[in-house]
Amino acid sequence: MKNRLLLISLLSLFSQSWLWAQSVTPAFTITGQVGGLKDTTCVLAHYFGATQYIPKDTARVNSEGKMTFSGSKRLPGGLYLLVTPKNGYIEFIIDEKNQDFSFTTDTVSLVKNMKITGSTENELFYRYQQELGKIYDEAQALELQKKLRTDDVSKAMFGKQMGALQQQAQTYRKQFLTDNTGTFAVKLLKATAEPEVPTAPKLASGRPDSVWVFNYYKGHFWDDFDFSDERFVRTPILQRKIDRYLKELTVQVPDSLIKEADYIVSKVRTGKDKEMQSYAIWYITSQYEQPKVMGTDGLYVHMFEKYYATGIMPITDSSTIQKIGERVATLKPTLVGKTLPDPAVSDTLRKPIVLNNIKSDYTVVYFYSPSCGHCRDSAPKLREFADANRSKGVTVMAVAVEQSPEDWKKFIHEFKLQKLVNGYDYTSRTDYRHKYDVWTTPTVYILDRNKKILARKLPVEQIEDFISFNRRQQETIKKSASASVKK
Repeated sequence: MKNRLLLISLLSLFSQSWLWAQSVTPAFTITGQVGGLKDTTCVLAHYFGATQYIPKDTARVNSEGKMTFSGSKRLPGGLYLLVTPKNGYIEFIIDEKNQDFSFTTDTVSLVKNMKITGSTENELFYRYQQELGKIYDEAQALELQKKLRTDDVSKAMFGKQMGALQQQAQTYRKQFLTDNTGTFAVKLLKATAEPEVPTAPKLASGRPDSVWVFNYYKGHFWDDFDFSDERFVRTPILQRKIDRYLKELTVQVPDSLIKEADYIVSKVRTGKDKEMQSYAIWYITSQYEQPKVMGTDGLYVHMFEKYYATGIMPITDSSTIQKIGERVATLKPTLVGKTLPDPAVSDTLRKPIVLNNIKSDYTVVYFYSPSCGHCRDSAPKLREFADANRSKGVTVMAVAVEQSPEDWKKFIHEFKLQKLVNGYDYTSRTDYRHKYDVWTTPTVYILDRNKKILARKLPVEQIEDFISFNRRQQETIKKSASASVKK
C-alpha cells in the first residue's frame, strides 16, 4: 500500500513538472523555411569579429526545409548567422526586445526571396538589400548590352542610363536612412559606409590637395559608428574598421600606432557596458604580438602596460596576466629603437667580446644553435654576406646560444666563419630566450653605429636588402637636412 501511494505521489509530481515545463514561454523563437534545404542541421550563431562566430543554438531541418530555433535565455543583440551545411549562410539582426519572428526563402536566392514576419529590424534589413539588388540587376543587364552594342550613340545612352541608376541607388539609400533613423539596420549601414569627402582645396600647382583628402577621410572615419552600442561587438564591422584604421590609415611606427590605438579605446570606453572596450583592447593587442610590419610590436608592449597591467582590461585569470607580462618583459628591452644589451660572451680564446668596441656602421648579431637545421642552412649565406660587406662598414657577430664549446668551434670551422666575431658564453648563465627574445634560431638583430636596434628577427636572406634600404633612407635624410640649412 505504501509503495502504491509513493508511486502515485511521484507520478503527480512528474505531471506537475511536465505541465510547468510546457507552460514556460521560450525566451526566443525563430522559425523558418528554406526551400531546397532538407534533412540536415543548421546552426544559429553571432559574429565575433569578421572571421569567427559563436554558436548559440542548433535546429534540425525537416524534409520541407522547416526549422525552429528556441531557447530559455534571451540572445544578446547583434548580427547573427544561420549557417547551413552546403548553402552558405543567412544573416539576421537579433533585437533585444523582439526575438520571436519567422522567415521563408529558398536556396535559389537567399536574399532576393527572403520574407520576414514579426521583426521590423529584419524586414528593413532585407528590404534595403532587395531594393538595391533590383538596381544592381538592372546595372548588370546594362553591362551586358554594352558589350553587344559598342557604337558611340549606344555608349552615350548606356552611360546616361547607368548614371540614372547610380542616382536612383543614392536617393533610395538616403531616404531609407532618413526614414528609419535609430534602427540597428540603419546603424549597420551607416557604420559600413565610407566618409563622404568634400571637394579638396587646390595646391599652388592647381592639383587637388591629396594630403587634405587623406586627413579629412581619416578624421571622419568613425563619424557614423556608434561606440555606445555594444551590439557592434557581435558584428564583423568593428574588427574591419579597427584593421583599416590602424593598418591602412596609420603610419606603421610604434608612436603613431600607440596614439591611434589609445584613441580607439578612449572612444569605446564611452559605451554603457565593457564588451566593446574589452574586444577592442584584446583585438588590437592580439594583432601586434607577432605583427606583420617589423618594429610595431611596441604597440603590444604599450597595450599590456596601459590596459592589462592596470586592470582596465578585465581578466579574471591571473595566469593570463602573468604570461603576457613575462612576454612583455622579454620583448621590451629588444624592441626596435632600444640599445641591445651587451651579450656576456667570449671568443674562441676566451677573451671577452664587448659589443660597443665593434666600430661599424652596422652590426648584425646572429643568435644560433650549432645543431639547428635552419642555422646550418643559413650559415653559408651569412658568411657570403659578411665577406661581401666587411669593407662596407658591416660587422657580423655570431653568438651560439647552446651546445658545448666543442660543438660551437666545430660549427665555426665547418662553415668557415672564422672572420666573423664569434661569441660563446662559457659560464652558461645567459638566458637567451628571456634576455634576447631568442625562442627560435636563428634570430637576427641589425644594429646601428650606436648599437641601437634597427631591425629584429629578419631572415638572413633579407639582411642585405634591409641595410641597403636603411643606407638610402639615411642619405635622403642628410640631403633634406642639408637643403634646409642652405635655405
